[in-house]
Amino acid sequence: MEDEVDRLVAAWRRERPDLDVEPLEVLSRVSRLARHLDRARRLAFAEHSLEPWEFDVLTALRRAGTPYQLSPGQLLTQTLVTSGTMTNRIDRLTKKGLVERLPDPSDRRGVLVRLTEEGQDRADQALAGLLDQERAILAELSRAQRAELASLLRQLTAPFDNIPG
Repeated sequence: MEDEVDRLVAAWRRERPDLDVEPLEVLSRVSRLARHLDRARRLAFAEHSLEPWEFDVLTALRRAGTPYQLSPGQLLTQTLVTSGTMTNRIDRLTKKGLVERLPDPSDRRGVLVRLTEEGQDRADQALAGLLDQERAILAELSRAQRAELASLLRQLTAPFDNIPG
């Protein structure tokens, strides 16, 4: 079975035989897969009236466990956005009734962001939809192939995920 990357690589080998284009065989496929995954994610979230960034914040709170709350700083760490962006996101999610701000009992000046019941329901439903989309994307691979692919991708991403700062 041939794909678009095979055609791209063949063209580069023809046009630039002096270059080793082997990295394209892996990373161009990863890039193309990321675009397909992004589309699938947006579809799964849209079915629950959520934007990808909303899903990210809601699921960070959901993964925190009962009482499904984190400080804005903890949300920053998990979602990799600036404090100004997070403040804006919390404001927007609060207006939608998906999160609420509460005083932090351990810090008089601090606040905690807590998932509302509606926020939890939307996060749970969107996650189930996302997993359905992702299972469909991976359907061509056996369980063993998925495990091997996960291991190989972990090997590539771990150095980036573990860079300090």
